Amino acid sequence: MNPELAEEGDTFRLPPIPLLAGLALTMVCSVVLLWLIADSSLVAAAYAGALLCFIVLGLLIGRARANAEVEPATVPDWTVTVAAIEDPSRAIAVTDRANRLVCANSRYDEWFGAAHAPPDLPMGSSARDTLSNMVRQAWREGSGRAASLSGSRGVHGERRQYDIEVVRAGRGEDYLVWRFSENIVPRTDDWVAELLSGPVGKVLSRAGLEAALVNSKGRVEATTRGLAERALGGEKPIGREFVELLRVDERDHIFFAHEGQQGTPQRLVHVPLDPPGAAKLSNADEASSLMLLVDSGVGMGAGYDGDVGSARPQLEAMLSALPLGLALTDRDGRFLFGNKAFRRAVGHTGINLPAYPSDLVVREDKAALSDAVRRYARGATSSGDMALRLSSQPDDPVSIGLAGVRGVGDAAVLLSIADSTEEQRLRRQVAQATKMQAVGQLAGGVAHDFNNVLTAILGYCDLMLLRHTPGDSDYDDIQQIRANSNRAASLTRHLLAFSRQQTLRPEVLQLPDVVSEMTQLLKRLTGERIEFVVKHDRQLGPVRADPQQLEQVIMNLVVNARDAINSSDSGPGKLTMTTKHVSAKDVGRLGVDFMPADDYTTLIVQDTGGGIPPENVSKIFEPFFTTKEQGKGTGLGLSTVYGIVKQSNGFIFADNVMGANGKIEGARFSIYLPVHTGKIPKAERPITEQPQVSEWTGGAKLLLVEDEDMVRAVAERALVRAGYTITACADGEEGLAAVEEGGEFDLIVSDVVMPGMDGPAMARAIRALRPELPILFMSGYAEEQLRRDIDIDRMHFIPKPFSVQQITSKVAHVLGREAAVS
Repeated sequence: MNPELAEEGDTFRLPPIPLLAGLALTMVCSVVLLWLIADSSLVAAAYAGALLCFIVLGLLIGRARANAEVEPATVPDWTVTVAAIEDPSRAIAVTDRANRLVCANSRYDEWFGAAHAPPDLPMGSSARDTLSNMVRQAWREGSGRAASLSGSRGVHGERRQYDIEVVRAGRGEDYLVWRFSENIVPRTDDWVAELLSGPVGKVLSRAGLEAALVNSKGRVEATTRGLAERALGGEKPIGREFVELLRVDERDHIFFAHEGQQGTPQRLVHVPLDPPGAAKLSNADEASSLMLLVDSGVGMGAGYDGDVGSARPQLEAMLSALPLGLALTDRDGRFLFGNKAFRRAVGHTGINLPAYPSDLVVREDKAALSDAVRRYARGATSSGDMALRLSSQPDDPVSIGLAGVRGVGDAAVLLSIADSTEEQRLRRQVAQATKMQAVGQLAGGVAHDFNNVLTAILGYCDLMLLRHTPGDSDYDDIQQIRANSNRAASLTRHLLAFSRQQTLRPEVLQLPDVVSEMTQLLKRLTGERIEFVVKHDRQLGPVRADPQQLEQVIMNLVVNARDAINSSDSGPGKLTMTTKHVSAKDVGRLGVDFMPADDYTTLIVQDTGGGIPPENVSKIFEPFFTTKEQGKGTGLGLSTVYGIVKQSNGFIFADNVMGANGKIEGARFSIYLPVHTGKIPKAERPITEQPQVSEWTGGAKLLLVEDEDMVRAVAERALVRAGYTITACADGEEGLAAVEEGGEFDLIVSDVVMPGMDGPAMARAIRALRPELPILFMSGYAEEQLRRDIDIDRMHFIPKPFSVQQITSKVAHVLGREAAVS
């Protein structure tokens, strides 16, 4: 029987119509033939009835056989599914629509228990909320993912995290298949524990050295295999007090407990496994320690020939395998050996260390380190640490541990230091971001105050031009002052861009479209000497940015690249502009921890010029910093680029392109703009764009509030000349008092930042008294920032600096608009 028939519910089908017609015709012919031969209608009728009964009986028998062949519906055999999903590295489970556990593999039972079904797992409330969201997403979209959800703790106390994936499955899509992958975040001490219990521990034991990892409470967490035999006769030392493994005689000689005084005396070396920066922490004593036990008969004098780094091969292999930075010196303080972790931690890139430890620190710390090494080398066996500044990173003190070593040949002092390279990198990134933010705030404040001065200068120039006509002796001088003031105003706009306080008009756009519109202009800008290449990646996501500001960013980067190529001696150069897609999973490979894991559209501008001097890479985006000759640059180009990118929620990085020979072959600027995932809105109208209305032609009463005397005087004279009645106030309190005392005004013109009561606070208080009164704010800050701080109806804005014509036109426009609305 065809399985499709059983699925459709049909157990038997009649023969085809042509076959039925043939059978019927045959039966009629045989009946007629019998009637003609027998010449009896009774015989023919009996024959026809018998034949009909046989046909019906055959059909019934066929139907019964068809029904017998249909297998009854069976319950799914989940044991087969369980066997199929067995995976020792992942936990897999299947749940139904009621979130009941249908089946799971043994790893799931081990991690979570069969009594728990997703999303009700033994995790924190935040993780369970994430699982609940994944359930809803899977039923709605078919799948869901979550990364690094915190779960239980492992046997050694490590924190477990899980990457989870859920997929809707089944013929009717009535089940969810869950897959859990484990991410173990180990403790720092686990590295040492794994090394001691592995091949490194065997090497140590064969060389006559035993080691134990001891926690802050003095209990053993891991040992070499030989230590268990010699100290406890083969019993497991894990969890015991470390002092139980040793015995001391009357002469303070140390022996293993199981061997007693019949064994070889041991030399104990205490190596604190301090975390980076432990010297500054109050809980530094809680760190674990590495205890080295060396047979007194084991000497390393033959293992050193006086040359730095010629350590005994077995000891060198052991120290090189440890993640902690370790080095040995002789009694004169000369280096005998240093592992890779030590060289990396002190910032030494060579194979061999310098002659003395003091050569690694700054000049002020050399004497202190030399004295400490000599004291530990010649005095009683002891250990300690000290804070020093390395010459490779003089601004960040590090903690170096020192321990006296006896009975191991020429070696006299063991130095230890934690490798804090990654920590220092993160610290530099945070410090640079903090410095740029602080400089941005300073630049914004300077630009705001400077705008007040420029407003007064431009205003007085305009007022003087009203009394002077072209041809007067002073006319050209006034025009020159005005032109230089406008040039200074453009510098303040650069500062506002760097401080992310300019007004942006963001749109959702494709980055290649912006580049394509500028390609011809950029080619003319670079000239024939420079090869200009543009490359676009596929499947680039849209970004939300101001197209005009984005064009300014591209223009500044291309101009800098052109100047860098022309100033180098490498001949004709090449400028490459590339757009590409960077997925969220690739962000982690960039090594930038403050950059969120998201999808980005990247613009890369790379040149073949002389590159950026390494000492200037961290300063390249600071305002007024330039590497050009004096008079050829303001130092605001890249700072403006930085401000525009950051205000667009993006990231920008500068680095050098290194060649195969290790030389700098050019500079590269990379801009990362987050992919816009929301709905693409219609073209946005600028905030300051207003419908066309008729200008105000009659007189009006204005309340002018401005704390800067020069700006207030210029604005008052300009508005009085335009026919307005002005009431001038020096701060917000006076302005509020003028309204409270019954003053009737058609418009308030106010500054934003004022001592005491500022403009927004005054506006809120006045609106409580006169809700219908319109307000025109004057500010050197961005309108976008102002509307974010105070967003009220009938509020208008004019940026500083402004001219006499601009302030009078703006007031007339606002009054005309308010009259049209009312």
